[in-house]
Amino acid sequence: MLEAWADEVRAALGIDATVDVKAVLGLAGVAAHSVVRPAAPLTTYLVGFAAGRAAANGEDPALAAAEATRVARDLASKRS
Repeated sequence: MLEAWADEVRAALGIDATVDVKAVLGLAGVAAHSVVRPAAPLTTYLVGFAAGRAAANGEDPALAAAEATRVARDLASKRS
């Protein structure tokens, strides 16, 4: 269901990028449990922003998202 929802939203927003739903949800869970629950959507938004910025600069957005996810997970782990 979430894959279909992501596809529907991507199409409606004209986003031509794949979404690793499992990775996004995993990061959201880490942020929610290590920081506070509202950190989940904020953290995933910021990782998406980093990916979008990379794409705008002609860089690999998937690589930027992976690196931003790593950084966010590292920061969250320091809160546990």
